[in-house]
Amino acid sequence: MNLLSVLEERVLFSPYIPDDVNQLLQAAVVANHVDRERAEQLFKQAQQLDDTCLQTHFALYKFYFYQGRLQEAEREVLAGLQAAALQGDFPGDYMQLAESKGKWDMYASEITLFYLYTLKALAFIKLRRQQEAEADSILMLLRELDPEDRSGASVIMQLAQAINED
Repeated sequence: MNLLSVLEERVLFSPYIPDDVNQLLQAAVVANHVDRERAEQLFKQAQQLDDTCLQTHFALYKFYFYQGRLQEAEREVLAGLQAAALQGDFPGDYMQLAESKGKWDMYASEITLFYLYTLKALAFIKLRRQQEAEADSILMLLRELDPEDRSGASVIMQLAQAINED
């Protein structure tokens, strides 16, 4: 990757992200190629600037995940789930959400879709951390909450099934 392509790289986090937060996230993406410590600082700075911006959780959990920092990725996923639930006015505990699943339209907004996508991320992290039973329970819940598979959880379900068969 040449320097020009790194500098021109942009990531579309969300069309609704505040400009100042987006600028920090874009700078973090670029910094990630050359200075991961600086990238992490920028990701966290973006989150501190607007702690209601769900995309900052997304950026941080992806950042940690790709570095193999799975415990930190999981922590950020759980924070993102809580933030989305608070904004969407639904239960933050995904097991509690399952008990009242008919009450919530999980395709209603960007917030609920973020929740589904982030729940899928949690299942994947659980698989990577060799916590297959927890991953399976999250994936079963996703089948119920996301019958149209808008989160793409079916890919993780196939991976889990292959792991369970081994």
